[in-house]
Amino acid sequence: MEKKAAKIVLIGPVYPYKGGISHYTGLMYRALSQKYEVTMISYSFQYPKLLYKKEQRDFSNDSFKIEGTNYWIHTANPLNWLGVARRINKIHPALVIIQWWHPYFAPCYQALAKHLKDTKVLFVCHNVFPHERFPMDKLLTRKTLDKGSYFIVQSAQDEGDLKSIISNANYVRAVHPTYNAFKMQNMSKEQARNILGISEDQKILLFFGFVRKYKGLDYLIQAMPEIKKQLNNCKLLVVGDFGDDKPEYISSINKENVSDVIEIYDGYIPDKEVEKFFAASDVVVLPYVSATQSGIVQIAYGFEKPVIATEVGGLPDVVTDGKTGYLVPAENPKALSDAVIKFFDEGNQKGFEAGVKEESYRFSWDRMVEHIEELCDLN
Repeated sequence: MEKKAAKIVLIGPVYPYKGGISHYTGLMYRALSQKYEVTMISYSFQYPKLLYKKEQRDFSNDSFKIEGTNYWIHTANPLNWLGVARRINKIHPALVIIQWWHPYFAPCYQALAKHLKDTKVLFVCHNVFPHERFPMDKLLTRKTLDKGSYFIVQSAQDEGDLKSIISNANYVRAVHPTYNAFKMQNMSKEQARNILGISEDQKILLFFGFVRKYKGLDYLIQAMPEIKKQLNNCKLLVVGDFGDDKPEYISSINKENVSDVIEIYDGYIPDKEVEKFFAASDVVVLPYVSATQSGIVQIAYGFEKPVIATEVGGLPDVVTDGKTGYLVPAENPKALSDAVIKFFDEGNQKGFEAGVKEESYRFSWDRMVEHIEELCDLN
């Protein structure tokens, strides 16, 4: 008699919620569903407007939609949490997987985990502690993750942070898998550049994603005068939502006299619009000041694009210096400009693209499923 596949409950944001963790959860669901009976549970209410002022959902693109998702969790309603726990218990899962990235979810996830019966809980830690720290965040995180049986961390920094609050944690450190689902039209560089009005001979750098202080865009702007001086026909595309800080960056661009080599696409980029920016670029730049890990690297790798990144957080775990791109010191405009100039002067693009292809299994969702199976003894 054939053994039945284990039941798994997966908790986290998915379509129509925006952002990288939503994409991650949807792709994890698809990978696990190849072998297991997976129930997807997301939110009827994710964040209060006080915490996240902009629109949290985007219904315009359903390419990451998970059919049959149960939008059960109201993160601010304690009575709801107990009801969701009872519903999960009726499923009798072997494993409940929860995406963890911010202590806002601590009360909700503590209550859920406390009331689950005859199952084990795996926390996938996108950040153990939040990017923007605040009082009590460590206590809230410890009290929540203490309810977990297993943990996946995706950087050396998160590994250290996890062990600082749960010394005997049963965990695996796995690299962030590739976001290859954005390659929807298999667009060529030429096609993408035609859409964006970029000529074939231009050298294109890409900075992509929400613009936040810890992402170090100001240092890349400061690197652009030397890049402009040394490289003919080079342009930086800055693509993402600036929030309230845009005037600061515009002022910096004008001060450095590089407005002619920087093109800004301000605002949230719908999933279907992502491909043209990565397909058109030569190299993706992450000048971060701090980072646990970054989904932007994995989007770049999904398009076989090399990456220039800083040596912070989990970035050295995924960018192999001299093979898939370059690693440089943080907060160092000269190091950034030197790496960009070297990349184009030495013609390293093809070699780095080959390096990204060679590393593809290490960044695959199949490998992530193997990590979960081995850690949680699903077989």
